Amino acid sequence: MNTSSRDLETFGALPTRGGVRFVAPCEGDLTLLIHDGPAAGRHRREDGATGVFDLFVPGAAAGGRYSYAIGGGEARPDPASRFQPDGVHGASQIVDPSAFDWSDAAWPGRSPRDLVIYELHVGTFSPEGTFAGAAARLGALRDQGITAIELMPVADFPGDRNWGYDGVCLYAPSRAYGHPDDLRRLVDRAHTLGLAVMLDVVYNHLGPEGNYLSAFHAEYFTDRHHTPWGCALNLEGPGSPLVRRFVVDNASHWIREYHLDGLRLDATHALVEDDEGSIVREIAAAARAASTRPVIIHAEDHRNLADMIQDPAAVGWGLDGVWADDFHHVMRRLLARDEHGYYADFQGTTAELATTIRQGWLYTGQLSPHQGSARGSDPSAVPMHRFVVCLQNHDQIGNRAMGERLHHEIAADAWRAASVVLLTVPMTPLLFMGQEWSASTPFQYFTDLEPELGRLVTQGRRREFAAFPEFADESRRDAIPDPQAAATYAASRLRWEERTEPGHAGIAALYRRLLALRSRHPALGASDDTAGDAAAPDAGSLVMRRALDGEVFWIAARLSGTGAVDLFPPAEAHGEADGEWTLVLSTEDPAFADDSRPPSIDRQRGVPLVRFDRPGAVIFRRT
Repeated sequence: MNTSSRDLETFGALPTRGGVRFVAPCEGDLTLLIHDGPAAGRHRREDGATGVFDLFVPGAAAGGRYSYAIGGGEARPDPASRFQPDGVHGASQIVDPSAFDWSDAAWPGRSPRDLVIYELHVGTFSPEGTFAGAAARLGALRDQGITAIELMPVADFPGDRNWGYDGVCLYAPSRAYGHPDDLRRLVDRAHTLGLAVMLDVVYNHLGPEGNYLSAFHAEYFTDRHHTPWGCALNLEGPGSPLVRRFVVDNASHWIREYHLDGLRLDATHALVEDDEGSIVREIAAAARAASTRPVIIHAEDHRNLADMIQDPAAVGWGLDGVWADDFHHVMRRLLARDEHGYYADFQGTTAELATTIRQGWLYTGQLSPHQGSARGSDPSAVPMHRFVVCLQNHDQIGNRAMGERLHHEIAADAWRAASVVLLTVPMTPLLFMGQEWSASTPFQYFTDLEPELGRLVTQGRRREFAAFPEFADESRRDAIPDPQAAATYAASRLRWEERTEPGHAGIAALYRRLLALRSRHPALGASDDTAGDAAAPDAGSLVMRRALDGEVFWIAARLSGTGAVDLFPPAEAHGEADGEWTLVLSTEDPAFADDSRPPSIDRQRGVPLVRFDRPGAVIFRRT
């Protein structure tokens, strides 16, 4: 049979003319079991060779179910299955991705500089908890000013509910959310609305239940390196070429078969290899080669490595962005006074915040007290838009004992001020679903593992908080929501009806206005510059200047306490102490604040002096 080189690089059940080609990552003895249809029965390679299993079966077709027997043993699902209708332990189903009728041929994609990212969990984003439910609400996100959605991992997981980081069928969208074509409909709908779609993918570990990859390839993991989840992915030892091929093919498959606009690579610091970053570069290259449109690659990595987001010409990895957590950590320490764990590395001052905005991250090689070693590198050659920053994300909410959001723990005035800072920094902002209306719902950690494993997860979840003073007492730890309980999952589902209610509608209006300003004025968007312009006049205030193509904006934010912010000194330093200063936005506008308390603005010298009697923020345009 003649096949293309691309076919040869692709795993899974691949429908083609007259039948299906089955390609599985297995170096041992494998038997294909087709469970229904004219090709039902046992199928083996006639030459008896080992290595990657590759067999064309005439008469097999989309919709049929199949599995593999390893060495004559128990039937297992295909590691590259495109759909698991009966869950991660059941038979795989053949899916023909070419049968879907796409309508996005004219979609040009999004520039990495043009992203306002909205991270969402499919199961808790909508009442339906499905791809279709999410697709039905994309118009609301577009109207809010979002330009890209980032789906938390959807690779199939054990049970009916999971964050997604316990995925074990890496090619199969979870049947808990719908059929693979439902995911395609979501992407197609997003493109119709002008929204890019990114997907969070996890290669550094597999979930604890339903992980059959090691049965197909015993050297998928290695004990030469360890991660927080156990043995590391085998990227350079015996058997590693097959592992690397599987991972790289998986990444390109999401782009090719689902028309995705980009990937977020989970915990790349846990992809350990001597040639640091080579697998990440391979993934990025393959993903980009799988589409004729721009493909955006972001990474989650706490090391603050500038090389990751440098251009290859500068010996960089060539990624489009990295989650720059220092911004979140400084903000959280400043606003909520967290001090345990990695927050011990931060003082939570506005001076730290200003430095982070100027540089992209705070730690550039200095000692991290939390880690006990140096952290970070010099980001001075990196464009600011490659730093992805947030006030909250799934980890920073869900890894808290009760899943509480930042806006649940600070006053509404401070939340409004922090939101202005997030949406006017020169970096790429990321929102976590619901924050744009101060959602009342938490985002708690939830699983649906088999009972004994689930019991251990529940115990471990509560044990990990024993070092926190508020949970030193065992009875307090017992109040931490049980990850296995269906009620924990239900409590995390957004309540869309509250968007128009007091306490929420004003925040929604503020986010809508800020994102409209960001869209209308490139000077307020993510920047190609390699440095930001921010200063801390005092312990509670931050001043930013944003300028591009003759447009100049000044942002004054009081993040804690009360007091005046005098814009004259920084304006004079920039030679801008004259001209007209127009108030564009105040977080105390009645449309945003139910108990509006506008700051007083003194213009005696022309340049505003803003007196806040509580936290807030203002934006001025200078002409």
